[in-house]
Amino acid sequence: MAVAAETLYWDPYDPALAQDPYPIYARLREEAPLYHNETHDFYAVSRHADVQRGLADWRTYSSARGDILEIVQADVELPPGTLIFEDPPVHDIHRRLLARLFTPRRLAALEPQVRAFCRRALEPVTGAERFDLVEAVGAELPMRVIGMLLGIPESDQPTFRDRTDETLNTEGTGKIDHEEILSTEGFREYIDWRKDHPSDDLMTELMTAEFEDENGVTRTLTDEEVLTYCTVVAGAGNETTGRLIGWFGALMARHPEARRELAADPSLIPGAIEEVLRFEPTGPFTARYVTQDVELYGRTVPAGSAILFVQAAANRDPRRFDEPDRFDIHRVTQHLSFGVGAHYCLGAGLARLEGRVAAEELLQRFPGWQVDWEHAELAQTSTVRGWKTLPLVVGEA
Repeated sequence: MAVAAETLYWDPYDPALAQDPYPIYARLREEAPLYHNETHDFYAVSRHADVQRGLADWRTYSSARGDILEIVQADVELPPGTLIFEDPPVHDIHRRLLARLFTPRRLAALEPQVRAFCRRALEPVTGAERFDLVEAVGAELPMRVIGMLLGIPESDQPTFRDRTDETLNTEGTGKIDHEEILSTEGFREYIDWRKDHPSDDLMTELMTAEFEDENGVTRTLTDEEVLTYCTVVAGAGNETTGRLIGWFGALMARHPEARRELAADPSLIPGAIEEVLRFEPTGPFTARYVTQDVELYGRTVPAGSAILFVQAAANRDPRRFDEPDRFDIHRVTQHLSFGVGAHYCLGAGLARLEGRVAAEELLQRFPGWQVDWEHAELAQTSTVRGWKTLPLVVGEA
């Protein structure tokens, strides 16, 4: 007697599914390329072509109500300057203000400082037989880099990192608190202080930069806009880059032959970081608001719907990648982990820089490592996927 196939159900809030979501992502691609979750009332697409096309089409799939499902569905008024929660032309005006921070020249100038932060983070564990990679580097390096860029005193930087972690944590409720994640209160006192004490940092630059706004008025940013910018940069820069470093550690333990190859030839590390980003993207999916009825796979996605573009599924679509479930540091690929088009991640270059430097410094110090998987723990969040703890046992494997 034939056994009926298990009903396909994907719930992005289910922590059990987050442990290994790739089998269900494969089913979504093949069985339900347009998926509708009635419980949480959202649509999702998972094939590479659909995700790539959809993320690039901001007119149909708008960011103006947010890029996180809970925020899109909350239908709240978003503060100006949120950038990732805006559409062109306002988005483009605001993006240009931040883009100057992430030019190749400025990133190249940052590398010595990033490396110094990384070495300082690794000093306490150098020579150790085991240590938690997330605690030592993943939670430390991005915090120091973003804190330096924003001009936050070193003593206060952990507070901002912990606040970001807490707003994205979904343990107990399953969903993030949209009011908490949009809060800008943490930066207010710094901005007030910076007005009287300008410095060579992003916060000062944002307060003084003149630009022409969407109404044709030449002005500087309001205090509220500066607050929002700083909050967005701090959140995005801390969370996802730390997860990337964690995934590098995990995948190098699972693929020791690749780790040995990278240790012998560090010039391969940039390509390996791209494969880590494809294979285990820190942001598995992106939400959008549907502005008009859309026909997909013979069905109508009605205007006003929320839709998820599942980059983690698209990055393993066999229509786009050969042997997509194989981790290959020599693969040359254009993954979708940083998005597409107008909303392509502004901090992608900085994340790549931090990931590369962390990989170089780790491999230089440690001949090899394994992971104590019994004590490793994935963070419970509906927006990013990565390790909360990742204990490394040092030694050749």
